[in-house]
Amino acid sequence: MVGILLDNKTYAGITRKRSDYEHIGLYNKATNQLGLKPLYMSLNHTGKRIASGYTYSAGRFQKVRHKIPKVIHNRAMTLTSQGKKRLEQLAKTSTIFNRTNRFDKYRIYRLLYRNPSLRTYLPKTVHYSKSNLVKAMGAYSGLFIKPSSGSVGDGIIKISKISKGNWYIFQKKGKPTKNTFRQTVKFIERYVGTRIYHIQETIQLSTYKGRPYDLRVSVQRGRTGTWQVTGIVGKVAAVGRHVTNVAKGGKVRRYEELFQSGGLPVETVKNEVHRVSLEIANYLGKHLPHLADIGLDMGVDPDGAIKFIEMNGRDQRISFKKAGMHATFYKTYLNPLQYASSLMKPKKSLRPRPNS
Repeated sequence: MVGILLDNKTYAGITRKRSDYEHIGLYNKATNQLGLKPLYMSLNHTGKRIASGYTYSAGRFQKVRHKIPKVIHNRAMTLTSQGKKRLEQLAKTSTIFNRTNRFDKYRIYRLLYRNPSLRTYLPKTVHYSKSNLVKAMGAYSGLFIKPSSGSVGDGIIKISKISKGNWYIFQKKGKPTKNTFRQTVKFIERYVGTRIYHIQETIQLSTYKGRPYDLRVSVQRGRTGTWQVTGIVGKVAAVGRHVTNVAKGGKVRRYEELFQSGGLPVETVKNEVHRVSLEIANYLGKHLPHLADIGLDMGVDPDGAIKFIEMNGRDQRISFKKAGMHATFYKTYLNPLQYASSLMKPKKSLRPRPNS
């Protein structure tokens, strides 16, 4: 039996077939293919050794009380102190992979920057402060002001230099506002307030029909425990938007179509995205315990050069479905459960066999 730990809202919607961003049917299909039995769990219904949850077999869900599985795939976002304590307790008796799935984005940048071979793929990024903002505005013609812990593009501001002393502020959908240098600094200071933000230089992204796009790259551990690229899909910014997130009106497109539209060599750029994504995942996996299932946002400039934008510790995967990439979408559910299956197998002894 494998545990699949869900948010409380998602868990509550299982029998009503309202499982939010999760496609429970794909977990059912994958566990059946692998000869596993799922136990859908939430932290609110988990004790020290026993959990109330749902199993699935013969086409139906059944509410059960069961011993907590030894291996658990964490898909719950645990942000409260109470939730974190419960997750800690659960980790004492089970192997929970992707136990942490919300990371400070500036922390990830600093971690990657420690590796000299990865620095070339990193846009310049600094912790937000007024002095750092003023310095960055003096050094770069475009900047993103981002929350260090956020998702789906919420709270991101873009500023672009128009001329000496004047800047555009892109906040929400629609036309940007024109401001002086001082007005721009004052606006951002007021907007950020006491929240934790960081400043990132803008990347010259390739465009599709005049709109910038980036790539979502699903990188996961599978049957052998090694990292693999499960799929790549493009996200094109909506008209008038400065972010590509699907939740903000972005449209998904297959990467082949996007590369071809800009005259980029499809196989060459795809292979480079694979290589860089795997290098990043392998490095992060060595420094972040139990990391096994991530989504990387990667940028491609008009010349095909790759840039890392950010890592998502709980990839929602829905972009693959929206792009009609159904086989890839299924694999994003199958691979983590193959990894779970591998964790259940007893470790081979490395002790020398006695002479006969």
